[in-house]
Amino acid sequence: MVQLSRIVFRKYGNFIDNLRLYVRGGSGGMGLQRLGGKGGDGGDVWVVATKKMTLKMIKDKYPLKHFVAGVGANSSVRALKGEKGNSREILAPVGVSVTFDDGKIIGHLNAEGDRVMVAKGGRGGSMSSGFEPSRSQATQIRLDLKLIADFGLVGFPNAGKSSLLTAMSNATPEIASYAFTTLRPHIGKLIYKDHKHISVADLPGLIEGAYLNKGMGHKFLKHVERTKQLLFVVDVCGFQLATKTPFRSAFETIQLLTRELELYKEELVLKPALLVVNKMDLPGAEDKLMELKEQLQNPEDFSDMLSDDMLPKNFITFSQVVPVSASTGSGIDHLKSCVRESLDEDAEKAAEATHEERLQTLRHQAQ
Repeated sequence: MVQLSRIVFRKYGNFIDNLRLYVRGGSGGMGLQRLGGKGGDGGDVWVVATKKMTLKMIKDKYPLKHFVAGVGANSSVRALKGEKGNSREILAPVGVSVTFDDGKIIGHLNAEGDRVMVAKGGRGGSMSSGFEPSRSQATQIRLDLKLIADFGLVGFPNAGKSSLLTAMSNATPEIASYAFTTLRPHIGKLIYKDHKHISVADLPGLIEGAYLNKGMGHKFLKHVERTKQLLFVVDVCGFQLATKTPFRSAFETIQLLTRELELYKEELVLKPALLVVNKMDLPGAEDKLMELKEQLQNPEDFSDMLSDDMLPKNFITFSQVVPVSASTGSGIDHLKSCVRESLDEDAEKAAEATHEERLQTLRHQAQ
């Protein structure tokens, strides 16, 4: 049994997951025509990743959201080659994607210290330009935070994801007996005795049509992109959002979740996934679990239960199906073990693939 030595939890207050900024490189300096001097280049604007910054901190510190680099020095008799203008660094949180306004990706900040240039400074004036400096780049960019976590909890509202995170990590997200309690991401961090860290993100609950940006829609789905693996969480007794919406069995719920993910971005369903069947303390839960396991073994045989708009292109194969009760704690220790085991297996496969690639390169070089 896996035991935890200590547990860390972080809650995002006043959560901001995207920010629009104006950036402009510094202007170049004038060249000195009579002596053939070259003006200094303008400074560049960079976005640099740090774990000490959030998007909200950027917004609060720089309310105008304008970032301009330094101007290059003019060429002079004392300095024929003007100095380059100072570059401007925008410190941004790890896990940010940097894009232009049209969505074109400039780069990703996946680790501390990663850097992306977003606006280049103008060239200093020289003989080739008639000693006139060139214009610097100016544009609008977006910083789009997609959470980085080892696991993302995926489930419809009221599936018990927040309760599960609490049971797994002693975290304290808001929990209530009504849907849509989680309106911002929470991250629970499990720290094992061998100092292994595993982060689990409890994300805002999906609703049907999330891929069309209904409900929390894309705010949820984009965070799923930045998790290594998925933890599907379903109520063993099924799910009904409201009295006027249809009831979905646990099997139907899983297929609906799968379809929402693949309609947004098909590669999301290729991530390794575990299934957590919650609320096993409810009456009749064991019989419903046996029925669900039978359906998952041969999902094609039960596809007639699903309407065309519920049927995913591909059924997800879960590495493990783990029954739990978040409210009583039953099955939680086993789930922690499964989570650790799944990540370790994934890491081993990645290491083997890297080793094989190196061998292939060495064989190719030897030929």
